[in-house]
Amino acid sequence: MDEITNSKRMTDNENVEQLKIRMNQIQPTKTFYKIFILVSAGMFLDAIDIYLASGVSSYLLETKWSTLQLNSIFLAVGFFGLFLGSVFAGLVGDFFGRKKAYQLNLLVFGSFTLIGSFAPNIFFLIVCRLIASIGLGTEIVTGFAMINEFAPVKSRGKWCAMTSCIANCGAPITMLMCTLLIPLFSWRIMFVISGASALVLWYFRRSLPESPRWSITHGRMQEAQGVIEKLESEMDKQDTKKEIIGKNKQGEKATKEINNHFQRNLFVAIFAVSATIICQYTFTSWVPTLLVRQGINIVSSLGFSTIMMLGAPIGAFLGSQLVDRVGRKPTIVTAFMLAAILGIVYSQQKSATMVMVIGFFLTTFFYILMASVVGVYVSELFTTKYRFRGAGIANGISKLIAVGMPLVVAWLLSVSNSMMIFVIISIFAMVAACIVYFFGPETNNQEVD
Repeated sequence: MDEITNSKRMTDNENVEQLKIRMNQIQPTKTFYKIFILVSAGMFLDAIDIYLASGVSSYLLETKWSTLQLNSIFLAVGFFGLFLGSVFAGLVGDFFGRKKAYQLNLLVFGSFTLIGSFAPNIFFLIVCRLIASIGLGTEIVTGFAMINEFAPVKSRGKWCAMTSCIANCGAPITMLMCTLLIPLFSWRIMFVISGASALVLWYFRRSLPESPRWSITHGRMQEAQGVIEKLESEMDKQDTKKEIIGKNKQGEKATKEINNHFQRNLFVAIFAVSATIICQYTFTSWVPTLLVRQGINIVSSLGFSTIMMLGAPIGAFLGSQLVDRVGRKPTIVTAFMLAAILGIVYSQQKSATMVMVIGFFLTTFFYILMASVVGVYVSELFTTKYRFRGAGIANGISKLIAVGMPLVVAWLLSVSNSMMIFVIISIFAMVAACIVYFFGPETNNQEVD
């Protein structure tokens, strides 16, 4: 009896390894492109929803519909919702499947963003923003992890970062829409567009497959095999050769190191994501309001922000090209260091032209970090079994820290000037650069376990 049990266990282990090998050999197919497009579209809408808060909050302040303190709460509950959504995504995604996680998120954030467009007062809008942001936080975790688990090993960084690039095109587009549409139709039009678009996309995303890597980890071999066979069949039809994965001792050692150091990797992920999110969100969320306080009218401040936000897709694209070619760590550490330097330089600028120019380059480096850290590196620091929880905890803690940032910024503006905000941003960036450099593993071209 024991021999039969041991034999069955060995056969199961062989089947698991064989399925993992087959999955690692998959190249982009019709199904992968569908996943990439629909996930990227969801991330794009999420970016619109995140950045519309910046344009809307400055308009609410200008029209006396809100106050600086209520704007701080409006932005803060958004971050708190992102925290809850990130943690929720980790639990649902790892225990119940990737598919359930990414089906729920768009429905939640799309519905409550749309409801928020009918808010009778700022308090109702704050509640809607909180619930919508829970769905938003879930999408950020599930989107990048889905691409990570379906993308080919050797080009995984490129595909994850390209997802970030597409998503972050939402930054300048959102600011441009705010500039053009809010003066004509009020802030409500932005919530209508974002919410309705998310619900339409939710309908089309219902047919996306479950991640074979998750199915393998949870013993659902038939489900995993079904998806893998579909991908292999599509490769045969398009005459695509399988990916050749050659293991070497260095690669095996790096993979083992990643798999066996969860706590260290979680520490690195938390600091890297927190610095990226806090620096980038604080800058983009408060730039229009800071410009208004300096005497620049709302239309001009949104116009300035739009020009600076052009650095978002450019930075994300640069990140997508660098992570596979240069490596994760060199890209991330360099971008953190340059962002820290430019943050201080930006705080010293007085002319509108230099504010836009330095702001553009600062935004570019922030979004190199968004693409390389949030889009690629964090998901690679964890095995399939813990990927959503690891990425969810790291993203969640970063959002929880960010909850207090609007309140800190509002307090700093009341007792000091904007320079202190950029000093804080620079300190965060420098600390994160050191942590990634000294403690972070290099995950470039390593197999996903």
